[in-house]
Amino acid sequence: MNQTYQVRAIRLNPILNACYLRQLITTATLIFLVFLSILASAQDRPKQDPPPPLPTREISGIVKDSTDLGVIGATVSLTSEKDTLKASTNNDGIFVFKNVKSATYTILVTSIGYTNTPPMRFKQNDLLPRIVMDPIVLKEESNTLNTVVIDGTPSITYKTDTVEYKASDYVVRANSTVDELLKKMEGMEVGTDGSLVHQGQEVTKAKLNGKEYLGGDLANAIKNLPAEIVDKIQIVDDYGDQAARTGIKDGEATKTLNITTRTDKSVGNMVNLNGAAGNNDRYEAGLFSTRINGNQQIGLNGNFRNTINGVAGSGGNEGGGRGQGGGGQTGGGGSGGTTTSGNGSFSLRERLGKKIEMNLNYDYRATDVNALNNSTSLNNSSLGETFTTSDSESNNNNKNHGFKLELEAELDTSNFLRFIPTLRYTSSATGRFSNNTQRGLIMQDRVTNNNTTNTRPELGASIFYQHTFGNKRRNFSVQADLNSNDYRADQQQDQDIIYYASDAETIQKDSAVNRIIARKNLQDNYRGSMTYAEPLSTNTQLEFNAQVNYNGYDNSATTRNITPSGFSQVIDSLSNIYAYSFTQGRFAVNFRYGLSSMSKFRFSLGVTAVPAVLSGTKVSLGTTTNRKSLNTIPIARFEYLWSRQHKISFNYSGNAQEPSFDQIQPVRDVTNPQNPIIGNPNLLATFNHSIRGDYNNYIANAKLNYSFNMNYSFTDNAVIRNNVEVEDLSVRTSPSDKPVYITETRFQNIGGSRRFDANYSVSKQLDNRKYNLSLSGRVNLDHRLSMTNNQLNVNDVQTFIQRFGPRINPVEWFEVNPYVSYNYTKSVNSLPNFRNTETNTLALNIDGRMYIGETYLLGYSASKNYVTGIDANVTSNPFVMNLYAEKEVFNRRGKISLQAFDLFNQNNFVSRDFNDNGGYTDTKSNALSRYFMLRLSMRLQKWTGAQPRGGGDMRRRGDGSFY
Repeated sequence: MNQTYQVRAIRLNPILNACYLRQLITTATLIFLVFLSILASAQDRPKQDPPPPLPTREISGIVKDSTDLGVIGATVSLTSEKDTLKASTNNDGIFVFKNVKSATYTILVTSIGYTNTPPMRFKQNDLLPRIVMDPIVLKEESNTLNTVVIDGTPSITYKTDTVEYKASDYVVRANSTVDELLKKMEGMEVGTDGSLVHQGQEVTKAKLNGKEYLGGDLANAIKNLPAEIVDKIQIVDDYGDQAARTGIKDGEATKTLNITTRTDKSVGNMVNLNGAAGNNDRYEAGLFSTRINGNQQIGLNGNFRNTINGVAGSGGNEGGGRGQGGGGQTGGGGSGGTTTSGNGSFSLRERLGKKIEMNLNYDYRATDVNALNNSTSLNNSSLGETFTTSDSESNNNNKNHGFKLELEAELDTSNFLRFIPTLRYTSSATGRFSNNTQRGLIMQDRVTNNNTTNTRPELGASIFYQHTFGNKRRNFSVQADLNSNDYRADQQQDQDIIYYASDAETIQKDSAVNRIIARKNLQDNYRGSMTYAEPLSTNTQLEFNAQVNYNGYDNSATTRNITPSGFSQVIDSLSNIYAYSFTQGRFAVNFRYGLSSMSKFRFSLGVTAVPAVLSGTKVSLGTTTNRKSLNTIPIARFEYLWSRQHKISFNYSGNAQEPSFDQIQPVRDVTNPQNPIIGNPNLLATFNHSIRGDYNNYIANAKLNYSFNMNYSFTDNAVIRNNVEVEDLSVRTSPSDKPVYITETRFQNIGGSRRFDANYSVSKQLDNRKYNLSLSGRVNLDHRLSMTNNQLNVNDVQTFIQRFGPRINPVEWFEVNPYVSYNYTKSVNSLPNFRNTETNTLALNIDGRMYIGETYLLGYSASKNYVTGIDANVTSNPFVMNLYAEKEVFNRRGKISLQAFDLFNQNNFVSRDFNDNGGYTDTKSNALSRYFMLRLSMRLQKWTGAQPRGGGDMRRRGDGSFY
């Protein structure tokens, strides 16, 4: 109605309508004029660029739990004045935010089973295009841990240079030690003597929470520390302390075991006592005591024992099926006889003030080894074969003192200093009687009685300094090492040699020798090194390394002949006095890619130059030597990680090695009349190439782990011996006498020697790890070169080993571990008159234990070996069985055990070693192996959690050490 009325009003009032139109035109005209004036004014001002777009950035990080494993599927929220973003962590615990508008932001992390973090505010550099945050650590939520069955973290993870096992996934019985825990883990082989092999490679040293434990004694660590305190087990490729600080790797790595303790059991005191006595004068006593408080470590260890070589490990009640008689050719291993030994050690790691940490180690070891050996060997020559039978008895008394002090000082946030003085003193007295019979090309009998005493004091020191710049990855370090030892030995040698004619009955000559030989060897070693790392980006860096190594030697061996009347006279031809030095430099530049924690692809490429100088004088022969060389060695490493459980890596390393001083002396050295040596001044440096590949995969859901390792090495200009039989004219008394030969050694460069090693391991866990199926194998192809009488012999040795060893633990009180292995070795020579050999060993082993009630235990181990190809076995296909019974007392703190070793007295094996000329040596082990022992032991311990200073949560590094 109102609208209709208005329309009509307009139409009916033309005067009002005309006025309205005039007003509208006027207003539009004014607006147009204002617009024109503004446009004109804008044209008069200079033109301005449009405002730049706001910068954006990529922000990434990793979320970890208290065990240093990435948390999978955690929700990460990022908020700022300009951003509201969310992301989830991947299988490695990593999160990434792209196109973040503000460098000042707040992070909030949540995950099931963990306490939610409070909002964390960050203010970063606004100019950085990529920001990698420090790790964010979540704390487990105590009220949900009991109900969480799967926590998302796998049992095995692969990091750079480290394989890590989560200890809580492997169930062991209460009061078990670390070695029992290791036996449950995939790829581990634990010997009864405390030795450890991981995926076919020997582990040599032990650490606790990233720090060397009790001098690095592996056996002491795993046989005494309780499994209940372990959080993680790490197997680390250790390139040395300098590489650990700088990240710059040089040389070959060794395998190190690192035990990380649980935070709630990182403080404790422990005492282990044991004593045992048996028949045939067998006895043993031991003490192990330790205190651990975070990074603090105090240890006292001592033992005294008399045992039979090659039968049982030290202490414990292990059955020994896997550590003894493992099915190889060596069987029980070790030389025959007995050993009386005692050792004591003290270790202290403590912080002195706020900046200095001290690690003190002292150890004393004394051994008296009475060894019985019987061996048969074959030596090939183009002129014929020589068979040697040797029976010997030796007594070796050794004493060792060792002192090492390590001082580490964090001078400030940018400077670190380490100083390590060492002192060691070794002395020994050895007596050895041997009876050798040689038949074939060389026909003689030798009866020798040697008595030797020697001492070796050794003094060393090492100092290391590192400076890190504003960018922590940019660092500079220097290290200096010195070592000096003075070896002195006096030997009295009585020898009777009978030379035979061809019928081995007619004596051509009977020669008696009575000599005194005095040796002095002074050796000085100096090493200086410098490293510098320059980061090029968040993911790359350039590395420089320079080293100088000096080795100086001052040696003398003076031989005196003792006449029947007791008069002594120096024999110049049998004396040797010489001094020389070997100086080598190493200058390397290397480019590394893949330093970010999110990088799946990592590699290193570089080159090393190695100049060297060998110089010296042989005083006794009046010769001098001065040789210079320069070699270049490439650096190549590659690694690809599909995930934390799946990776592949390759590594190339090269090494140049100069000939030794004796190998290049162009004179006849007759210090040993039976084996004169003539050097070759034209020898070239040997260059060794090595290519290593590793593949590891752990499928967490299937509890399946498999790994493959291979190493291929080949040598250019290998220095090999040329053994030449020459006639000893001093023996022949008439032209009709049979020629008597001695072996003269010469040296020559030959290319083409190579070696290929490969091993694999597959382990499958079933029924919540109650059953562990383990299959492993090894292939070794060794292409050896040797020369005899100037003829080249190619000796190909092929070895194939297969092992299958399930571990069966269906219920807590019963465990059985059958084990079968097959070893095939074949040696083939290219020279037609050289003998080829082939051996086969099938070993059936079983060990296990059965708990009766809460406090009784019965254990056993047995092995049956079937050997073909070795005729010298004392017992054909020996059967070895060990038994023990145990009773726990004093609320399971103590044990009473009765042990029986080699019940059937058949632990007699033969170890076959192949020599370079295609021959072999068969060595028999001891024949006294059956004995019984009664053992008493006590373990007292108490463990609690580590408490932070000033409150708050305990902070730890990836190796378990505490901040």
